[in-house]
Amino acid sequence: MEGEQQTLTKKISPYKIIYPIFIGLIVVSYMLYKEFNIEAFDAITFTWISVFWLFIALLCMAIRDIGYAIRVRILSGQRLTWKQAFRIIFLWEFTSAVTPSAIGGTSIAILFVNKEGVKVGRSSAIVMATSFLDELYFIIMFPIILLCVNHNALWNMPGNNEAVVKSLYWFAIGGYTIKLLYLLVLSYGLFRNPRSLKYLILKCFKLRILRKWRHSANEAGYDIIRNSKELKQMPFSFWLKTFGATFFSWTARYWVVNAILMAFWAGKYNLMEHFLIFARQLIMWIMMLISPTPGGSGFAEYVFSKYLGEFLPGASVAVAMALLWRLISYYPYLFIGAFLVPKWINKHFGQKK
Repeated sequence: MEGEQQTLTKKISPYKIIYPIFIGLIVVSYMLYKEFNIEAFDAITFTWISVFWLFIALLCMAIRDIGYAIRVRILSGQRLTWKQAFRIIFLWEFTSAVTPSAIGGTSIAILFVNKEGVKVGRSSAIVMATSFLDELYFIIMFPIILLCVNHNALWNMPGNNEAVVKSLYWFAIGGYTIKLLYLLVLSYGLFRNPRSLKYLILKCFKLRILRKWRHSANEAGYDIIRNSKELKQMPFSFWLKTFGATFFSWTARYWVVNAILMAFWAGKYNLMEHFLIFARQLIMWIMMLISPTPGGSGFAEYVFSKYLGEFLPGASVAVAMALLWRLISYYPYLFIGAFLVPKWINKHFGQKK
C-alpha cells in the first residue's frame, strides 16, 4: 500500500505545478523582453466595468466546471454526489495540467472515479464516454467554424511572418487529425466492438501506477462490454443531456478571452469580431494538443500572443493578456489540485483497511 501511494504521489505530485508555472513565466518574460513597449499599455483602462467582465470570465470557468460535473453524474447514473463529481473534475484537470496535452489525465481519471465508489468497469466506461463527448465537440465545431468564418479572416495575422502563420495552420490541422482518429477508434470501441475497447483499457493498466489493478481491470472487461451495451441502448435524451453539458462546458471556456477583452475594451469589438475571437480560441485548443509541455504551458501563451495579437493594441499587451488568460483558465486548477491531491491520496491510500 505504501509503495502504491509513493508511485501515485510521484505521478501526480503537487510539486509538479512548479514546471508548468516556470515554463509559462519564462516564455512570457522572454516575449515581454523582446516586445516590450510601455506606451502600448496606455490603451488599457481599469474601471468597475473591468471588474464586472473579469468576474464574467471567472463565471465562465465556473459554468465549465458545473457542466462537467453534471455530465459525470449523468454518466455515473447519479451514483456520484455533487461533491464527488467536482472532486473528480478538479483532480482530473490537475492531472491534465501537469502532463503534456497529448497525454492528458485520462488513464488516471479511471482511478479517480473508481476510488469514489464506482466499479472499475463502470469507471472506464464513464471516462471513455467523457472522452468521446469531448472529441465529438471539437470534431463538430471545427468544420462549423470553417464554414461560418472566412478562411482569410481566420488565418490573417498582421505582424506575423508567413512561416509563423503556416506553422500554426499545420498545428491546427495536425491536432484535428489526431482528434478525429481518436474519435473514430473510440466510437468503434464503444458502439461497434467493445472487446477492442477492453483491450485498450488493459493496455492502459500496464502503466506502472495502474499495474496493481490490472487483474481487476481484466475481470472488469465483461463490465465494460455490458456498459457498452447499455450506452448503445441509451435513449436520445441521455446523449442530448450529456452532449448539452459538454457543449456548454467547452463553449463557456472559450468565452473567457472575449470577457477579458471586454474588461478593457468594452466598446471596441463588434459581434462578428467576437465570434472570430471565439473561433480562434477553439482552434488554439486544437493546436495545443501538439504541445509537449505540461498543460501546453509556454506554447499556449505564445500562440495566444501571435494568433489573437491583432485584436490588441500591441505585442506587449498581447503577452500580458495571455498571462491574464492563463491566470483565469489554467493556474487555478494547478493550485486547487495541489491542495486536493495530498488529501485524496491519504484518504484512499494512507491506511490499509
